[in-house]
Amino acid sequence: MNIQLDKMKQKQECERRKRIAEEKHKEWAQKKREEERRERERKLSKEMAEKATRELEKMQLQEKAEVKYKEWLKKKRAEEAEKKKKEKEKEKEREAELQEKKARSEKVFKEWLHNARNKPRPVLNGYGFPHGNSTGLYFY
Repeated sequence: MNIQLDKMKQKQECERRKRIAEEKHKEWAQKKREEERRERERKLSKEMAEKATRELEKMQLQEKAEVKYKEWLKKKRAEEAEKKKKEKEKEKEREAELQEKKARSEKVFKEWLHNARNKPRPVLNGYGFPHGNSTGLYFY
C-alpha cells in the first residue's frame, strides 16, 4: 500500500507542478501580451507625434511661403506703380517740350510774319523795264 501511496503522492506532486507550470505560463503569456500591447501603443503614439510634427512643419513652411509670396507681390506692385509714375512723368515732360516747341515756333512765325509785312517790297524791275530792258510803252 505504501507503493500506491507513494505513486499517488508522486502523481499529486506531478499535477501540482503541472498546475504551477501552467499558471506560470499563463502569467508569462499575459505579461507578454501586456508588454506587446504597451509596445504597440508606444509605437502608435510615437507615429502620431511624428505625424503631428510633420504636419506642423508643413504648415509652417506653407505660412512662410505665403508670407514670402505676399512680400514679393507687394514689392512687384510697388515697382509697377513706380514704373507707371516714371512713365507719366516722362509723358508730361514730352508734352511740356512739345508745348514749348510749339510756342517757340509760333513766336518765330509771328515775328517772321510781322517782319515780312514791314519789309519794303522789291521793285519789280522798275518803271516798265523788265529785266532792265525797255519793252516799249503802249498807250491806247
